[in-house]
Amino acid sequence: MTGAGADWRVVDGVTTAWFDAPSLIEGAALAGRVVQLSAETLVDLRATGTRVRLDADRHAEAVSAAARDLGLTANPAVSQHLSVVVESANPSAVRRFWQRALDYAPARDGGLADPLRRDPAIRIGQSSEPRPWRNRIHLDVARPAAAVERAGLGEASGAFEACHADPDGNEVDLLPGDALGDGPGTADWQEVFSAMACYRVTSPAGQRDLAAAAATLADDAGFPLLIDMRPGLVILDSGKDQWDDDVHGLELDFTDLAAQLQAAARDLGATADPGLPRFAQVFLDAADVEVLRAFWAAALGYTYDRRADVTDIHDPRRLNPVLVFQELDASEVERRRQRNRIHVELAVPPDLAQTRLAATVAAGGRLLDEAAGRWRVADPEGNEMVIVSGSGGPT
Repeated sequence: MTGAGADWRVVDGVTTAWFDAPSLIEGAALAGRVVQLSAETLVDLRATGTRVRLDADRHAEAVSAAARDLGLTANPAVSQHLSVVVESANPSAVRRFWQRALDYAPARDGGLADPLRRDPAIRIGQSSEPRPWRNRIHLDVARPAAAVERAGLGEASGAFEACHADPDGNEVDLLPGDALGDGPGTADWQEVFSAMACYRVTSPAGQRDLAAAAATLADDAGFPLLIDMRPGLVILDSGKDQWDDDVHGLELDFTDLAAQLQAAARDLGATADPGLPRFAQVFLDAADVEVLRAFWAAALGYTYDRRADVTDIHDPRRLNPVLVFQELDASEVERRRQRNRIHVELAVPPDLAQTRLAATVAAGGRLLDEAAGRWRVADPEGNEMVIVSGSGGPT
């Protein structure tokens, strides 16, 4: 908790609040006020509420006052931030690889960060421990086809011819996206696991108006659209696979809604940036998929994908990356025993750290070690998560 008040928590070094809201429209009303206070504030608008991450603590009381005025209540218990940590004997070479793969920017901690602050940061830690077998954790990333080509990672391998490895053998499946639909009505949209359109705007008022228009269209359709507001930018996002009729389960063709959203954005003078869409998720290979899936859902407070044949778990507010589980051959004994070079780091507020640690251990986690504000936990198959109750950083 900070001096800004009880609504706010410091998560991964950023003063953050979540305000419950009954609809996108009501959340957009708060978002519109927030961006007028500061164009640098990050706002993530969801059908169940709005997350605000401040560039300056001095705006905290004004944001809280706006929320109270709109009848919205803060819920600090949901605050968390998931990052990916890569351990390497050669951090500089690994950093160059991941910067090309993801089009990330250098971060102050020596790692890499998504410039849009949507996809998980890559933190890089030093390690000389030999690990000859493949990791059981890798990243799955989709970007526009032209961006994948520009990344210049060389020839891909694997079943989908999309797998690339950094100099230490850490893997990413880098997949080219595609246009959403065939007609000009959805030309601004890319299918990158999610259906996504990123719009440049020229003012905070433009952000406010586009977010409000998108919220109204989505609420009218009953669709839980993700609307993220960044400096000079509004991102419209279906959420992973949610554009597909079989997934959203609504009487709705998402391409029709996408066309309406595109028309509204263009009418307001917004300009699509086709190179920006990106979706990143974390894959875990598991000898027992159901056991690991249950552990990570409990540890992260995630929910299961509604499809019976899909192993995804996701943040119920779609603020943190999706985790996907795939079966590992039980005969790969050495690979299962080897400690991964990749693990995840979960930043939570200090007052929530012990509650999260207790839930993780109760779900089957094993506490490996702890230091000031850091707890390293292994899941039932040895994959690791570090719970951090501070600003975060390499482990």
